Amino acid sequence: MIFSNSCWGQTIRLFAGRYTEDGGKGLYVFDLNREEGTFKLLSEADAGPSPSYFCISKKKELIYAADEVMEFNGIKGGGLTALRYNAQTAALEKVKELLVPDGGPCFISLSPNEDYLFMANYSSSSVAVVKLDEKGLPARVTDTISFAAIEGKVSHPHMISFDPEGRKVYLTDLGLDRIVIYDFDAASGHLKQIENGIVSFPKGTGPRHFVFNSSGSKMYVICELNSTLSVFDVDLKGGLKSIQTLTTLASDFKGESNCADIHFGKNEQYLYGSNRGENTIVVFKTGADGSLTLTGRSTCGGNWPRNFVIDPSGRYILVGNQRSGNISLFKIDEKNGIPADSGKDYKLGTPACLKF
Repeated sequence: MIFSNSCWGQTIRLFAGRYTEDGGKGLYVFDLNREEGTFKLLSEADAGPSPSYFCISKKKELIYAADEVMEFNGIKGGGLTALRYNAQTAALEKVKELLVPDGGPCFISLSPNEDYLFMANYSSSSVAVVKLDEKGLPARVTDTISFAAIEGKVSHPHMISFDPEGRKVYLTDLGLDRIVIYDFDAASGHLKQIENGIVSFPKGTGPRHFVFNSSGSKMYVICELNSTLSVFDVDLKGGLKSIQTLTTLASDFKGESNCADIHFGKNEQYLYGSNRGENTIVVFKTGADGSLTLTGRSTCGGNWPRNFVIDPSGRYILVGNQRSGNISLFKIDEKNGIPADSGKDYKLGTPACLKF
């Protein structure tokens, strides 16, 4: 099955989700010519209200969007919208909607076997697990976990996902400054916190998104509130041990800034993070032991880089700048990993999620 164009050709298929408070549609499909910096809009679709994050099943040609609202189709809760994607025509068709308990989902991920979805509900201090049927369509919610406030601090789950080996599920709780680690029972669809399964961060850190290296031996967490990036060793039981923390901001930066996204570049040689406020993409070089060294930074090409994505060839970065309403294209300098602004972008209101 061909889901997108070759990563080595000039043109590749790009997907973008956005907030829809202005009444516009939420999910867009482009053919992106990376060398020329041109975006050709192929299709757009109603993916529910404010599909601020989505994940893709390439096996079943389905896209699952988390609708970041507190009321879905007139009922209290968040939304999950499934769309079928035709790779030949680039057409999108809404095929299923499901109410998510509590509401305010900001992140969604697939289990390795693509039989469950996991959703982090930022605004309602909860997570949800959704069972998929044999066709890949959302069938029912199998588990929800709600988190109580601690010492007056409100929980804000921000990302939930498996490690690369599919052994454990990790949740960043931005509001309670922690990561929670779970076992997952695929038979029941339930999460169970492991022994010693809470990793605490200093107060006011705000862990947001994370990535693992390909072996799963290291975890990298970008923290929104204090603009830091932390490196953890991952033991055989899935436990985490902090080994390094670095600032993501320039030493001479003055003002407020909040980190957002984090991704590895090609071959995991460089690690990238986005700073909203400083409005930069920061670049770290990865050492043989998994530690990081600051390489440099570049502009984000706009204002408030909520999300970014690196193309499969590892040569380009696209940044979704939420407040300036544009997707900016950068070419990565192979010598130092730093993005160079191409001067090319696409105007799209409140972009929130980009994927290839």
